[in-house]
Amino acid sequence: MGPNAAVALTNVSKSYGSFRAVDNVSFDVFHGEIFAMLGPNGAGKSTTIRMILDIMKPDSGSIDVLGGSMQEKTKDRIGYLPEERGLYKKVKVIDTMVYLGTLKGLSARDARKKAMSLLEKLDLAEHHNSKVSELSKGMQQKVQFAVTVLHEPDLIIVDEPFSGLDPVNTLVIKELILEMKNKGTAVIMSTHQMHQIEEMADRLMMINHGQQALYGNVEDVRQQHALHAVIVEGEGNWESLAGVERVELRDNERHVRLLHLNKETTSNDLLAQIASDPSVRVTRFEEAVPSLNDIFIRVAGERVLSTGEVEALNDQRKGTHE
Repeated sequence: MGPNAAVALTNVSKSYGSFRAVDNVSFDVFHGEIFAMLGPNGAGKSTTIRMILDIMKPDSGSIDVLGGSMQEKTKDRIGYLPEERGLYKKVKVIDTMVYLGTLKGLSARDARKKAMSLLEKLDLAEHHNSKVSELSKGMQQKVQFAVTVLHEPDLIIVDEPFSGLDPVNTLVIKELILEMKNKGTAVIMSTHQMHQIEEMADRLMMINHGQQALYGNVEDVRQQHALHAVIVEGEGNWESLAGVERVELRDNERHVRLLHLNKETTSNDLLAQIASDPSVRVTRFEEAVPSLNDIFIRVAGERVLSTGEVEALNDQRKGTHE
């Protein structure tokens, strides 16, 4: 288990019959970080979350949560927002929150105090005596989130936390998650909204066909998938610049081009050339780093290959080009 790790999975696998849902997955989640778990539907995310929560046991490997194997007392230090929401529809909001707070070890008095404080933050205080069924879907979603964090857990696991929320309420929930992170809470966030991961997450793990496909710092993962190219906007004879192998049109109206560079040329080399060439006018110059969405589509669209398969495929490609 890594230093300060709130959650550590080591070589974890889980099968349903002959189907390997999770295949030898390892990762750490630290206190005070937002860790994004992503992957296509059916990739193994839900199974992984259920194993962390001790709803099901792994076939092999180990899982440590908040300092060791899962104990009953550990569960009171965890908040879980499942993708399938569920609240008592005919019960008042405040009564629901107090009841669920006491299940997590709070006194009724503390639960009520914390609940009202959270409802204020979520702009729901005036609805505290409403039945859950009387609230809009977005309001119910906010109440569900409030229940998840009411007992100020050390670890929260949120599955699609922004689903069904308008931009204003998305921002409210986002700020609450960031506030918890800054207080030292470990946050595992599973979402298909890649821009939220880019904006919020410190590190990520992508699971695909049960296998770990991407893992690491969000910006490092983007840089690893960067093209050896730059994006330019402006006017110039781009093909004539030394080191430019190919020019790709991105937006004719805004004069945006993708300049693919040869191996010997860096983006700094090209920038120096452009700066010394009076015939070139540039209003934008940036390295071609893909969005997480582009990377997700690229990786999710390919089966994860073993090292041997990659070598065999490379040999095959070399043979084709020779």
